[in-house]
Amino acid sequence: MTIYQELLVREKEGNPIRVGVIGAGQMGFGMIAQISSIPGMIVTGISDIHLSNAQKAADAYLASDNKKNQVQTSTDFKEIVHSPQVEVVVDATGVPEVGAKIALEALLAKKQLVLLNVEIDITIGPLMHKLFDSAGLVYTGSDGDEPAATTELYEFAKSMGMEVVVAGKGKNNKLRVGANPDTCQEEADSKAMASHMLAAFQDGTKTMAEMNLLSNAIGFIPDKVGMHGVSATLTDVVQKLRLKSEGGVLDRYGVVEYVDGLAPGVFVIVKGQNEGVRHELNYLMKAGDQDHHILYRPFHLASLETPLTIAKAVIHQDHAIVPMGAPVSETVAVTKKAIKAGERLDGIGGYCVRGVLETHGDMKSGGHIPIGLISGVVVAKRDIPTGTFVTEDDVELDQSTTVWQLRQLQNQTFG
Repeated sequence: MTIYQELLVREKEGNPIRVGVIGAGQMGFGMIAQISSIPGMIVTGISDIHLSNAQKAADAYLASDNKKNQVQTSTDFKEIVHSPQVEVVVDATGVPEVGAKIALEALLAKKQLVLLNVEIDITIGPLMHKLFDSAGLVYTGSDGDEPAATTELYEFAKSMGMEVVVAGKGKNNKLRVGANPDTCQEEADSKAMASHMLAAFQDGTKTMAEMNLLSNAIGFIPDKVGMHGVSATLTDVVQKLRLKSEGGVLDRYGVVEYVDGLAPGVFVIVKGQNEGVRHELNYLMKAGDQDHHILYRPFHLASLETPLTIAKAVIHQDHAIVPMGAPVSETVAVTKKAIKAGERLDGIGGYCVRGVLETHGDMKSGGHIPIGLISGVVVAKRDIPTGTFVTEDDVELDQSTTVWQLRQLQNQTFG
């Protein structure tokens, strides 16, 4: 049976999947609203640091839900995670430290965990996936987020035996490396977004993190630090994302990349594995006689697709996207303004740092700090110029945070 048919069976049997959601902001609210009309699935708990947000999401859900089940709301995520009425937890917070605590708590509560929190997945995902897997639980990123949507295309192509040479996404916002909550406030208000969330999109951190997650899932690496970010269309992107020796910008194939001009879609560039397949691709794709072709999905529905992942996790004990093992790439902190000695650094989407993608090996050799560890009380030991890759010589990290402690365990586990 398909997932939809299996959900219909659960609806008929009165055995819906019971979902607890942590974070009732834009993404969480949208997903909760979506579940209200899905058969065989109900929301039974919602937590947010602002109880009014949780209650607003619950009220909207119940207003459009013909099931009229009870929904627990709380400011304490542990109450939702440990509720006997919750069997799968969705982290929709986007905050590394909170995500680390939710992941650990879900593991202790023996609950499946679905992430709308790329930020924590790129920081401690390899460790958490290993721990959840060892406990017989599902730990997964979400369908609808660009990394999972791209992975789906990648596996689609690989399942047909094709060679994938590039995998990536279109960037939804123009890159503004100095973006901060103040510069984003007006636009954020118009879109009903948190200004720090929009800042993380504009300064490139979100794009780097998404391609980081994709890299860890399929083993591809950035061709250069920060990727190329070429401007291209569906007509010319295949030529631009070729090797330099072939007239493109790349030094190698097997890379993750983002493209200005393809948003809100995701893509893979493929090469037919033999002459017969290449001929058929040219015939079917109607793009001329060429040896590379783009497979493009022109949309990703973000949190609206998360219920598909919830169903996969509970019904099939399956995932949408997980790290393949040890970290392949890292999103490290780079200053977006000059920092003075003694100054406290804020984290993702703030005023001080943005994320830049590089390989795990480059992170280790440079002593760079994953941006997810700029959490808690992080203080500069010395002046740090604008555009500097932050190291532990530059700042004192907060070793009391859960994310720092789990990252140390991940380092010990994978090296």
